[in-house]
Amino acid sequence: MSLTWGQLLQFLLSGLMYGSLYAVIALGFNLIHNATRVVNFAQGEFVTLGALCSLSLVMIGLPLPVALVGAVAIVTVTGWATERMAIRPVRGASVITLIIITIGASVFLRGMVTWIWGSDERPPLRPFWPGPSLALGPAMVQRQYIWILGIVLATMFLLWLLGEKTLLGKAMRACAFNQRAAQIVGIDVGRMVLLSWALSAGLGALAGVIIAPVVTPKWDMGVMLGLKGFAAAILGGMGIPAGAVLGGITLGLAESLGVGLLPDWGSGYKDAIAFSIMLAVLFVKPTGLLGARSEAR
Repeated sequence: MSLTWGQLLQFLLSGLMYGSLYAVIALGFNLIHNATRVVNFAQGEFVTLGALCSLSLVMIGLPLPVALVGAVAIVTVTGWATERMAIRPVRGASVITLIIITIGASVFLRGMVTWIWGSDERPPLRPFWPGPSLALGPAMVQRQYIWILGIVLATMFLLWLLGEKTLLGKAMRACAFNQRAAQIVGIDVGRMVLLSWALSAGLGALAGVIIAPVVTPKWDMGVMLGLKGFAAAILGGMGIPAGAVLGGITLGLAESLGVGLLPDWGSGYKDAIAFSIMLAVLFVKPTGLLGARSEAR
């Protein structure tokens, strides 16, 4: 199927929006992986919690900005508590054991969400910037998309500042390179691991909060988003921040263009498109698109 310029632009903007969300979730995976070498399969549940907490806080009458910040704070504390109660007691366990524990944490959090909010779909959160879609040339852009892209870009910039310009960020990077050496020079590795879990949960919550106005929040909304964030992290190179961004944008654009170019089956197999691309790239380059840096490390 051939697309007009307006349709192509529309699909590119949609892909960029979803790709940026996948990138934020992938960065959450990277934070925990760099600190512990563990893949946190509860990351998708942090996305769900962020969306539903923000919706509930708005429904009880809190102003929208306060509700959004409050939702991210609640989920950040949840990530902190998960590390304290589930990971810290078995700190010396194997990586496989810790991954299984994160799967158990995912099941527990999903059950907690179902118990609190039920299994029914919820109405979307009200948009951050109400009003009709904006014209961008021949394409129409939802106002929430602009907020999503702006918040994602600001978040990535702040994470870069944290990692490159602060002692705390440099300590986290040192733990990512070599925990033993970091301990020798006096870095509290346990504190860095705890911080990585809290930040990772906060990033997941942020993704859930900003997408809540364009989806119908429900108890399992984070499952596929979490898997795609994981796919983005693997595609770009696990543990590499730039790889997470590249992988997320690549998957988002591939999904959107797949739906546009293959209308007969693209929408029905939208999720399969992302994972098929990930597998194809990993067959050629198992370390991911930017994995060479990971090997050097």
